[in-house]
Amino acid sequence: MSTTGFDHTPIPSGEDNRSWYQKNRLKVAPWLFLAPAALFFIVYVIAPIFQSIWISFFQWDGLGEKVWLGLENYYELVDDDRFYTSLKNNTLWLVLYMLAIPAGLFIALFLNQTVMGMRIYKSLFFFPFVISQVVVGLIFTWFYNPSFGIVGLVWEFFGATPPSILGDENLVTYGIIFAGLWPQIAYCMILYLTGLNNVSPDQIEAGRLDGAKGWSMLRYVVWPQLAPATFLAVVVTVIGALRSFDMIAIMTQGGPYGSSNVLSYYMFETALSEYGFRMGYGSAIATVLFAIMLLFISYFLWKMYQEERGGH
Repeated sequence: MSTTGFDHTPIPSGEDNRSWYQKNRLKVAPWLFLAPAALFFIVYVIAPIFQSIWISFFQWDGLGEKVWLGLENYYELVDDDRFYTSLKNNTLWLVLYMLAIPAGLFIALFLNQTVMGMRIYKSLFFFPFVISQVVVGLIFTWFYNPSFGIVGLVWEFFGATPPSILGDENLVTYGIIFAGLWPQIAYCMILYLTGLNNVSPDQIEAGRLDGAKGWSMLRYVVWPQLAPATFLAVVVTVIGALRSFDMIAIMTQGGPYGSSNVLSYYMFETALSEYGFRMGYGSAIATVLFAIMLLFISYFLWKMYQEERGGH
């Protein structure tokens, strides 16, 4: 301390700051790159989630004054038959969508061969992945048309009356799920093709020397090495099944009589369509859907953490 009472500790110069950054750049650089994405993620994902949960406790039409209801919107969900129909359909989507994983694996094994013309086959199987879900919905709407669609023509060829798949309450959900499986299988196929390219040739050769072939080769040599691809395929398939919206909006708009509704479309119908503008009730449906997705995602992240921990 000087006689004047001021501290004369030297201020770090620009060179000192640069020296500090050089020493810590491996720690600082990742955060600098992550900061813009993290900001957008917080503003456009995290904040709306909490805002939606908060709105679910109100009665609100999106423009007027909010009226506090507490848990009334959630109590109403308990007695809402359309909510249970949507939840049942989401469960059906989740179960049947899992067929995309073995189907994608089977096609990937078929395409992972070095034969003439295989690139053409790969392009054909890859095609459903690159087209829009809206286009897929329109294509299958035409397919299912009992008057001029392929399904109607096949039924008529065998002398049967064509079914109205999208007009039948008992068939409509299965028809939409089948349409959604087409691009989902292509996605799983791509994941498994990538995984097959990373399979160790040494382990394949060792398996052949031990007499493994066909099913035994797939089960004991190839399948364990496809675990990362399988994990990713399961995650994206579960998320895709739970947030299914596009296909319902294009093919049926939840009909007939709400029988093909899922939680995401019922939320939209309640909160934003001409039938509702009940933002609070729609937010309650969104919160339930978010809780279900969070449960699955947390489980998958926990499994991934356990596998990573076991690997080390």
